[in-house]
Amino acid sequence: MDRVLILILGGSGYIGTRFRTFFEQCGVSFQSVSRSVCDYTSSEQLDSLIRTARPSFLVNAAGFAGQPNVDSCEVHRAECFAGNATLPGVIRKVCESHKLPWGHLSSGCIYTGGGPHDQGFRENDPPNFTFRQKNCSYYSGCKALGEESLVGAERCYIWRLRIPFNQHDHSRNYLSKLMRYEKLLDVRNSLSHVDDCVAACWACYSNQLEYGIYNLTNPGSITTREVVQLIERAGLCRKEFRFFDSEDQFLREAAKTPRSHCVLNTEKAEASGIAPRHVMEALRDAIDRWTVNNLETNLQVRTDFSRSHSRMRPSP
Repeated sequence: MDRVLILILGGSGYIGTRFRTFFEQCGVSFQSVSRSVCDYTSSEQLDSLIRTARPSFLVNAAGFAGQPNVDSCEVHRAECFAGNATLPGVIRKVCESHKLPWGHLSSGCIYTGGGPHDQGFRENDPPNFTFRQKNCSYYSGCKALGEESLVGAERCYIWRLRIPFNQHDHSRNYLSKLMRYEKLLDVRNSLSHVDDCVAACWACYSNQLEYGIYNLTNPGSITTREVVQLIERAGLCRKEFRFFDSEDQFLREAAKTPRSHCVLNTEKAEASGIAPRHVMEALRDAIDRWTVNNLETNLQVRTDFSRSHSRMRPSP
């Protein structure tokens, strides 16, 4: 690759920011584009941007996830549909006209359950948490439509992440959410250490892997209670964690829409040599290196906790 310039759409978001940090650390040239400068939801403006920037690769980290969680997508449906269902098709059309390779950040939330034979959902398994099954949140339904618009796409990677986390406190970080929420639902899920997965996304392009869908969760799965136990053992948070008795109670008392709880199969990524660390290793590393920015004071985070017990060494 003689000249490499990466164009990032949604570079100011939670995942997009980690792409920017990764490229900065790796010395890769990139241009992060905000909609205030270029409305990339317009095919004409995106086409003009690509003609001017002449990127080698495009990363779509844009979308609408809602704040503080996907419940807000039930209210802001127009924004959710535009960002998650329509935008991927717009980008596909423009990128294909320029023969530009690109990657789309998708989600495993289009599934629910443990997958066929409880081995996790593979990349080619039909989604089962969509508008077609009439069992999903509006967010999940729109993400599934976004993937449908990319069926048969040329020079396109679809990266499925799931419940992102890392060592930095953030409102979108799964660990931060566990320590903020008053009550939790104990379910089994795949998780994605966001920095591991950003590196895996880049490896798809830099290693010239075959285009297509890749499940980029950390191998393995874990329950909410198991993650809480890791937090408690590290002394990261001294609050008393409470759990809902059932998902029905969770939906009655705390949620406006059903949630996806699923396990993704990572064998394709592992066979391609880009799979992140096992989820348990990634979680222990993140908790070991936890940095607090703005967690509410009632969490009583222990900053002076002495980690005298044996712990896994963090990655450099």
